[in-house]
Amino acid sequence: MFALDPRLQQDTLPIGDFPLCRLLLSNDSNYPWFILVPRREAISEIFQLDVADQQQLWQETTALSQGLKDAFDADKLNVAALGNVVSQLHMHVIVRKREDAAWPAPVWGKHPAKPYGSEQIAAIRERLRLILTDDFTFLEG
Repeated sequence: MFALDPRLQQDTLPIGDFPLCRLLLSNDSNYPWFILVPRREAISEIFQLDVADQQQLWQETTALSQGLKDAFDADKLNVAALGNVVSQLHMHVIVRKREDAAWPAPVWGKHPAKPYGSEQIAAIRERLRLILTDDFTFLEG
């Protein structure tokens, strides 16, 4: 049975579900930072997914990335599956702008996280509603 890693649960806000992945928003308003977590049990590496799930993960990552680039006017997207701290397989999709707090360095450990306010979260959800129309179910939160 799928269960979200406690660290991901603590540091993120749930947005909704693609067919394979749960979409989370990192609770750090320094960057629009999204995380896709395949809803599969005991998976830490992409190669542990079956071929269909690997393809679905890439499709969902691509669809999210394309939508975020336009919706957030990204200069660059950072897409990565690292898992050094949280071993549960998850894909980071981070919107980067030349004027963001860490540019051009990686975002990890650069600045303390600044939690979102409720109005900021609502605004992000509204942007996402415009781009996540196919095969996506929003969780109320």
